Amino acid sequence: MNREPAMTDVARLAGVSHQTVSRVLNGHPNVREETRLRVRAAIAQLGYRPNRAARTLATGRSQLIGVVAQNSTLFGPSSLLAAFELAAAAQGFVVSVRRVKVLDRDSITAAVEHHREQRAAGIVVIAPTAAADEALAEVPTDTPLVTVDGDPERAGAALVTVDQEAGARLAVRHLLEAGHETVWHVSGPADWFDAAGRMRGWRRTLEEAGAEAPPVSPADWSAASGYRAGLMLARMPEVTAVFAANDHLALGILRAMYERGRSVPGDVSVVGFDDVPEAGYFIPPLTTVRPDFDTVAAQALSLLLSGISGEENGTARRVVTPTLVERDSVGSPTR
Repeated sequence: MNREPAMTDVARLAGVSHQTVSRVLNGHPNVREETRLRVRAAIAQLGYRPNRAARTLATGRSQLIGVVAQNSTLFGPSSLLAAFELAAAAQGFVVSVRRVKVLDRDSITAAVEHHREQRAAGIVVIAPTAAADEALAEVPTDTPLVTVDGDPERAGAALVTVDQEAGARLAVRHLLEAGHETVWHVSGPADWFDAAGRMRGWRRTLEEAGAEAPPVSPADWSAASGYRAGLMLARMPEVTAVFAANDHLALGILRAMYERGRSVPGDVSVVGFDDVPEAGYFIPPLTTVRPDFDTVAAQALSLLLSGISGEENGTARRVVTPTLVERDSVGSPTR
């Protein structure tokens, strides 16, 4: 073959249509694994390279995916973003991230419009707050859009999220099964869907167990606010178990308990959420809930590629269940 191999050559060799070859190249989920392998083998045999420029001209869209995210170093959103960039790169897409200072309507709308002007093939918005989620209603329907960590109750938008309530249930059940009569909760910010879901799971699990739900200790996501909440809880001898809305809060609580002479897990058991890389090196190593950020990213990309391919998936929901990682910060109550 003197000329460069084309998609039709790949299709002929693999015994499939050129539309199927296109679906494989775009990472479309609705392709049988046997077919996918046959197409990949034909691509390798022919040395076929997709003509990105031609595809852009033909479709009017680039191989660019736009992402809107808060300008933040918080572990959850940062991990989601990193996982999504890797997943998209593996499918031949370039990711352009537009970071916003605040997750409000104007900032989100402007960031989405920026990606549309860049002719992004699709857009992912990491929208963990109510204000960010509300702005998505204004995105034109001709733009493939997937929300990550948005409002699980909002209709009319493709969504991928961690099951926050299920994660909280794992944490609280683990503490109750260790013998604690109830579990205190240090929450995240009230306007975050993650924090609301974790609080809901905490409260419902206690209600189902017939345990009284103590007052919530409101905080932000920082170790400093966990420390302040921990100082208050450490003064209360009835506190024997605490579920922190994330691991940084848990770290602050551990420090406060240490300073006030209350041992963990001897006097107080603590469970966090997120499984940050340092969690196993806290003193003691922290029992926590681990969200599967790689799966969230893969599901978000899958939904977005379906939308780019023209499939109707505007109300699709993908919910990823987290797991409990047991370490040394939970024990039976001593009194």
